[in-house]
Amino acid sequence: MKRPTDWVPALWRETFEELLCEDNELDYGDEWTFNFNYSQNNTVTNEERKRGWKICCQNAHGDFKCASCSKTWHSARVVVLFRYRLQKGRGTVIMRPFRQTCRSCKNENYEFCGFTQEAVESTLLRLFSKIRKNCYGEEDSDADNDDGDLSEKKTKPHESHLCEACKSGICTQDDDS
Repeated sequence: MKRPTDWVPALWRETFEELLCEDNELDYGDEWTFNFNYSQNNTVTNEERKRGWKICCQNAHGDFKCASCSKTWHSARVVVLFRYRLQKGRGTVIMRPFRQTCRSCKNENYEFCGFTQEAVESTLLRLFSKIRKNCYGEEDSDADNDDGDLSEKKTKPHESHLCEACKSGICTQDDDS
């Protein structure tokens, strides 16, 4: 089965909306929006914290394709960063997907990742769990496990020199070397 390697922001936005509307994941009557910011980082200033902003950083499964040599690779450690808040009945989620470079080309061209519908749903459900806990005070049995079950699966060692999140100092993966 061919895996998607193209970055499709609409998949994230549409899945977010479907989970909100059809599955009632955040069924508190608040209006939520979902956007992207490709330069956000994982720090929240005191001023932002006062305005209710919170951060959630997760690993997701995804597939990459090098624009130069067309090599494809799978990663179980694609870092996605979410900034979110709920204020006066309006919730906002801002996502940044981090990119990786091709091992074969040895260049600095970062590639965006393609995700399956299942990977997007899984990642958003973990985010919703955090939102329910931090914005609505719900108890959350799996909120402390942002990696889902990734820690139990055998994966190749993380190559931090190819990871944009590592170079930014916010990768969720411990150095495997």
